[in-house]
Amino acid sequence: MLIIATMFLILFKSIALMVIGIVPNLLSALLVLGIMGIMKLPLDMMTITIAAITVGIAVDNSIHYIYRFKEELKTCGDYEQTILICHSTIGKAIFFTGITVIFGFSILILSNFIPTIIFGVLTGFAMLVALIAVLTLLPRMLISFKPI
Repeated sequence: MLIIATMFLILFKSIALMVIGIVPNLLSALLVLGIMGIMKLPLDMMTITIAAITVGIAVDNSIHYIYRFKEELKTCGDYEQTILICHSTIGKAIFFTGITVIFGFSILILSNFIPTIIFGVLTGFAMLVALIAVLTLLPRMLISFKPI
C-alpha cells in the first residue's frame, strides 16, 4: 500500500488526493479480509492474494476518476457539476469495466476445486465493493473535502 500511496502522491502532487484515492480501494480489501476472518476462512495460496489483486485492479479506477475530475474541474469550476460530468463520461467506463472484471472472477464459481470457488466469490465481491466505492464514496469525498 505504501508503493501505491507514493504513486498517488507523485501522480496527483497532493496528499489530500492521495488519501482520497486510496480510501475506496483500502475499504474493499479490508472488507473482504474481515469477511474471511468472520467466516474463519484460512489464508491459503488462493485467498492470500485476494486483497492484493483487488487493490491492484481497483486502484486504476480511482486514478482514472481523479484524473478526469481534475481535468473537468479546470474547465467547469463547480465541484458538483464536475462530478456529474465525470459520472457521465469516465463513470460509465469504470462501471462497465468493473462489471466485466466482476463477472470474470465470478466465473470461477463454476470450478470443481473449492479454494478456486472461494477465491472467485471473494474476489468478485471485493471488486464489486471497490466499484461501488469508487462511484459513490470517491465522488462524495471529492465534494466534501474539496482537495483541489
